[in-house]
Amino acid sequence: MPGPISSLTGNDNYFEDFEVGKKYEHARGKTVTEMDGVLITNMVMNTAQGHFNEDQMAKGPMGQRIVFGGVTASMVIGLAMQDTGEQALAELGMTGIRFRVSVHHGDTLYAFSEVLETRESDRPDAGIVHFAHRGLNQDGKVVFEGERSVLIKRRSHWAER
Repeated sequence: MPGPISSLTGNDNYFEDFEVGKKYEHARGKTVTEMDGVLITNMVMNTAQGHFNEDQMAKGPMGQRIVFGGVTASMVIGLAMQDTGEQALAELGMTGIRFRVSVHHGDTLYAFSEVLETRESDRPDAGIVHFAHRGLNQDGKVVFEGERSVLIKRRSHWAER
């Protein structure tokens, strides 16, 4: 029989563990497949030809299709979740979203995060952590930047004893 659900998450990512200035180089990378890029573009009815018209893009200055920014942001935040979101109770918001370099099918993304702020919340069992996230491609170019605030469990209230 499997153990408690908390045994699947880390034990160093409660609110008390986050310190301003702490930096993370997240362990995994993710290669953006054509399916990743085209499926969500069609699902959200994004009609920008740059995402699904190979012929038009091949004739232009980009030379190839580009991946929808929502896919890029989702992948970078997803790669950061193991370290920054396993004890999350709520995603509170994102600001300062910037896409610095176009992402193409076949690019591999890596995520980096820094704790910008920790503060009390109106809940005694959780606090708020504000992160800066960056996504880099396989060439080390910054493709994504953004900030994210998360309501995170306090060990004192949630950790199993």
